[in-house]
Amino acid sequence: MTGSARHGARLGRLQAMVAADGPVRLEAAAAALGVSSMTLRRDLARPGLGISLLGGHVVPLGTGAGYALEREEGSHLAAKRQAARHAAALVDEGDTLFIDCGTTMPHLVEALRPGIFLTVLCYALNIATLLSRRPRTQLILLGGLFHPASATFASDEALASLRRIRINKAFLSAGGVDAEAGVTCTNFNEVPVKQAAMAAAAQSILVVDASKLGRLTPAHFAAATAFDRIVTSPLADPEAAVPLRRAGVTVDEAD
Repeated sequence: MTGSARHGARLGRLQAMVAADGPVRLEAAAAALGVSSMTLRRDLARPGLGISLLGGHVVPLGTGAGYALEREEGSHLAAKRQAARHAAALVDEGDTLFIDCGTTMPHLVEALRPGIFLTVLCYALNIATLLSRRPRTQLILLGGLFHPASATFASDEALASLRRIRINKAFLSAGGVDAEAGVTCTNFNEVPVKQAAMAAAAQSILVVDASKLGRLTPAHFAAATAFDRIVTSPLADPEAAVPLRRAGVTVDEAD
């Protein structure tokens, strides 16, 4: 068998493995295929594959449906509300906040104590709309090119604004949280904004429903240990948070 044929057969087996079992650690995949991790890294560096290397795991690429805000709004709705309400209790009078995009953050905005004075930076249209209805809230909308799938804006000017403002608490959303592979989202355009907000914030707080623990999505933006705490909904399986806690991450479970 030629080198090209061996490469094709190896990738075929790897794709079948990921399709059957989901994301698999690079080292485990290499061992199963009888090659070194470096060989598999070279294989996965080639364009046009249906799989990719993300945070030490081989993961499937999106099928084209991607993330759509409207489609995700009803997913794990009760759990999102529980996590968001728990996180909202961390907000104090006079705080300057960053509130991320997504379908969990609107519940955080709705759970904020009415009437307290806040300054809030955001870059998502659905978040800005809710904040605009709050009295005594100074809203700073970070503008730029609009991305309809996530209803977000992005620009170099927005990143520059984030770097100039001191933030008490940054509330971040994510599509996946893994103790080793880190914290990930679906849309790559969100990554620089999330990272700039975290760099500007005294505290970075990740707010996710429990279904996100142990998951991976394509765009990595932070290590799990970069957050002061991860606020999540009640865990159906307490073991889901064990790897994060072993890594030194504070996992704050809603009541």
